[in-house]
Amino acid sequence: MKIVSQEEIDGHTNATIRGAAEGALLSAAVAIPGSLLLNRRWASYRALPLPLKVMGTVIMIAPCISIQAERRGLQFDRAHWTGAGKMELEREAAEEEARWGALTTKEKIGDWATRHQYSIILGSWALSMAVAGSIISKDRHQTLPQKIVQVRMWAQGLTIGVLIGAGILTHNQRQAALQRRPVDHSWQALVLAEQAREKEEARLAHSNAPNLCHPL
Repeated sequence: MKIVSQEEIDGHTNATIRGAAEGALLSAAVAIPGSLLLNRRWASYRALPLPLKVMGTVIMIAPCISIQAERRGLQFDRAHWTGAGKMELEREAAEEEARWGALTTKEKIGDWATRHQYSIILGSWALSMAVAGSIISKDRHQTLPQKIVQVRMWAQGLTIGVLIGAGILTHNQRQAALQRRPVDHSWQALVLAEQAREKEEARLAHSNAPNLCHPL
């Protein structure tokens, strides 16, 4: 087992903090100007209370901070893997690349949708809110609270449809994965790599032994 040094801990912490800062800056660069633009061009948005506007902006920024911080931390971890662990990661990456290349276009779309289903659900909810809000805001016969309720109902309905579709897609993907589930031999690769490393160290030690014992 590898003992983590204080330098590596500090490096991982710095990478995580850097990722959080990147996520905050990038998401704020989109969320804050977007909120200001809506406030200037959409009367219904201007009528919303300030705490609700701030909450909407925070809802967009907070997940980006967490996601980017985790990404930077994982990148740091992968960059500092060594030995058999690094070889296993490289082998898995090569297998995944080969598997992706063997998929058809339809299968690639399904695989991508399965791996990003939460992003799709969140994006569809936000898009449905925006579309429904832009349509309902043009109705002059409804009050602002009525418009908000209508937008929420449309967004919920569309999101439920997306959830049902995601559930069907996930079920199909799991059934297909069960039918062609490979046997996990990663432990064998690690054992073989470790044995090869030990044999190489023993060979080097044996070859250096005569030099050390050679009389002057």
